[in-house]
Amino acid sequence: MAQTPKQRKANEKFAKHEAAKRGKPETTVSKKSQKQKSPVSIGWVVLLAFVVCGGLAFELLKILPEIWSTITSFF
Repeated sequence: MAQTPKQRKANEKFAKHEAAKRGKPETTVSKKSQKQKSPVSIGWVVLLAFVVCGGLAFELLKILPEIWSTITSFF
């Protein structure tokens, strides 16, 4: 079934309205180079590293005198 001029005009008006609601097509939008942001801030990464590595350092400091006494007892 062919469109009548009235239907064609209504379809064009509707398509224009829908396109305006969606915004510009992706091809006409200029993409700016944006720096990718990390989902985790640097402060949280530092805190996590301190918790993990700090715990390891405290355990080594706790074990170090025992290791030292064992080494010196051999000599």
